[in-house]
Amino acid sequence: MSPQSATGALPDAEYLVLSSRLIPGLDGGYTIATLARARLLAGAGAGDGRGPQLLTFDPGTRAAHAEHRQTFVSQGALADPSRMRNLFDEAVSPVGGAAGWLLEAADAGASADPALEYRVLEDAEGRPFAALPVIPGNPDWHLTGEPVLVHDASGGVVGGVAGFRGLYRAWLEHVTAAFGDRTIVVICESRQIGELIADWSDPRVRIVHPIHTIHLEAPYTPDAPINALWSRWFALADRFDAVIWPTATQRDDVVARFGQAGQHEVVPNPITPVEPRDDLREPGLVVMLGRLAAGKRVDHAIRAFLSADVPGSRMEIWGGGPEQSMLQELIEQLGAGDRVVLAGYTNDPGRVLDRASLVVTSTAFEGQPLGVVEALLHGAPVISYDVRYGIRDVLEAGGGVLVADGDIDALADALGRLLSDPAELSRLSAEAPGIAAAWSPERSLAALSAVIQDAVARPSRR
Repeated sequence: MSPQSATGALPDAEYLVLSSRLIPGLDGGYTIATLARARLLAGAGAGDGRGPQLLTFDPGTRAAHAEHRQTFVSQGALADPSRMRNLFDEAVSPVGGAAGWLLEAADAGASADPALEYRVLEDAEGRPFAALPVIPGNPDWHLTGEPVLVHDASGGVVGGVAGFRGLYRAWLEHVTAAFGDRTIVVICESRQIGELIADWSDPRVRIVHPIHTIHLEAPYTPDAPINALWSRWFALADRFDAVIWPTATQRDDVVARFGQAGQHEVVPNPITPVEPRDDLREPGLVVMLGRLAAGKRVDHAIRAFLSADVPGSRMEIWGGGPEQSMLQELIEQLGAGDRVVLAGYTNDPGRVLDRASLVVTSTAFEGQPLGVVEALLHGAPVISYDVRYGIRDVLEAGGGVLVADGDIDALADALGRLLSDPAELSRLSAEAPGIAAAWSPERSLAALSAVIQDAVARPSRR
C-alpha cells in the first residue's frame, strides 16, 4: 500500500531529508526539528513507515556516524538507523580508494592547486579516498570551484569533481538512480545544501526547503539588514518548489520585503505532547534553559529577577556557553549566589520544566519557538521579550506574558507580578498546554502534507 493510500496525506513518492550534519548535542533546535520532521514523515507512511532517507554531508568517520545513529536511536529520535546515511561513509570502496560512483564522476583533467591546502580523507585502514580543498576563514567555502580530489585503490589521485557542488550532486544522483521514474520529494533542511542544489533540474525532483533561523541582523526589525549568509539564498529562493517557514510572522515579513515570486508557506515544527508533572512544581522557581551566549542576554534576566525581589523566589539557569564565566562573575558581584544558580547542562530538560513555576527568556532574537512551546507543554508559563521570530506567535494566544524588547524594568515587573499572584500563575499554567497544541505533530503534518501535495502536483520550478 502506498503512503498516500495508507494515510490519505502524503503523495506516493520517495522521500529524502538533506542535512549538513546531524550530531547529538550540536545545533540545538535545528537537530531536534529535523529529526522530528523525519519521524513525522515516517508516521505518515514515508518509506513504507521506515521514514525518509536522512542524508548527511559531514566528513566525519564511519565510526562516529554509527555512534551518532545509535545515540539518536537510544533517545527515541530515530526509529531505523539504516535510513540515516552519510556521503563520506558511502564514498569509500571496500577495497580501498573511492567508491565506484565517485570514481565515475571524477574528471581526469582535474588536479590539485599547489597554492591550496587539502584535507585528505582516509578509510579505517588509513587509505586515502578523497581530498577536500581547505578554504580558511571563508563562510562561503561550500561554493568553491576548486576540485575535490578523488583517489583510486592504489592511493593515487585520478581526478576530481567540481567542488562541493559536484561532490554533493554526484552522491545525490547515485542515491536517486535507484528510484527509477518515481517522484522524489527532497526536504532540504540546510541553507548551504540548498544553495548547491537550487539548479537540480531532474524532473522527478521536488525540493521543499524548511527554514530554521532568523534571516535578519540587529536590530531584528523587518527592514533590518539581511544576514550576509542569507543574501545569496534569497536570490535563489524562487527555485525551490516550496519554502516553509516555522512561523507566520517570519513568512509574512519575507513576503512583504521580497515579494511572492517564490512559494512561501508556513509549517510549524512538530513538538510531541507530554504529560506535565504538576506534582514536581516548585513554588517560586524561575528557570532559564538554553545556551549561555551573548544573543540570549541572560544578564537581563538575572537583573530583572533580582529587581523583582519576590520573597522565596530563586532562579536556576540551565545550559553552558561562552558567557558562563562572565555570568558567574555578575552573580557574585550582585551578591546573588544564594538565589541565582548556573546549574550547567541537563540531560532531562523536561524534568527541569516540570519543576519550574515560571520560565523566562530575554533573548535578542529567535528562529523558531521550540523552547517556548516546550515550556508551555510542561505547564510552565513563559515571560519573554517580544522579539522576532516565533515567541509572539505563541504567547499572543496565551500561556505567558510578552514585554517590550530590552526593557529590563518591564521584565522585572512581569516576574514580580506573576510570582506574587499564585492564582494568575495557576491559570496560565493550566492554559499553557492548550496553547502549545498549535505546534502538535498532527497540525504540523497536515500543513506539511498540503505543501508537498501542491509541490508534487505542479511541474518542478527548476
